Amino acid sequence: MTQEAERKPARVVVVDDQTVVREGIVMLLGLLPGIEVLGAAGDGEEAVRLVAELAPDVVLMDLRMPRCDGVEATRRIRAQHPGTQVVVLTTYADDESLFPALAAGARGYLTKDAGGDEIVRAVHSVLSGEAGLSPSIQRRLLERLAEPRPAAPAEAPDGLTVRETEVLVLIADGLSNQEIGRRLHVSTATVKTHINNLFTKAGIKDRAQAVRYAYGKGLVRPPAG
Repeated sequence: MTQEAERKPARVVVVDDQTVVREGIVMLLGLLPGIEVLGAAGDGEEAVRLVAELAPDVVLMDLRMPRCDGVEATRRIRAQHPGTQVVVLTTYADDESLFPALAAGARGYLTKDAGGDEIVRAVHSVLSGEAGLSPSIQRRLLERLAEPRPAAPAEAPDGLTVRETEVLVLIADGLSNQEIGRRLHVSTATVKTHINNLFTKAGIKDRAQAVRYAYGKGLVRPPAG
């Protein structure tokens, strides 16, 4: 008997808010070796309840859903049921989807163009303690590790947080809100919140004052020469 034949089927719950997509994934998984589908949920709240009831090995988790999205559901599942792993299966591969999901505890991340074999590999990879990531997601993680990060001082002025100081340094470097969001892997709305907070703390009224403030506090230095 081969190792594949000896391996117990992975017990899986599928979570997706679109009925047609959810039923299609369940049907696909039912045809794949090494997978046993225990149930399916239409949103994060239902997913958390199903995990508590069925104790699956793995949840295949969509991200953008009503009531409770996939990131919050992943966070709750990993906190309340650490024996259940989460593999994200989503349409989206942007940074604002990827990194919050991994930070919430997902061990795998696939896009919905993944084939059946890739899904099976990801499911069994996370059960073996490895990451179940598609090649494109692995490349994005490596790219992020190679990206320069703005340096924050050991003690930020005027009670600024480390993230607010990072945003201030990037403003001084001439980056737009959208560019700052991409650099820090957060939404533009989050960048605006950080800017409002740091402006209030530092008594800054506009971006020109922010640049002068950053130079005056030694957070950035003029170019040499």
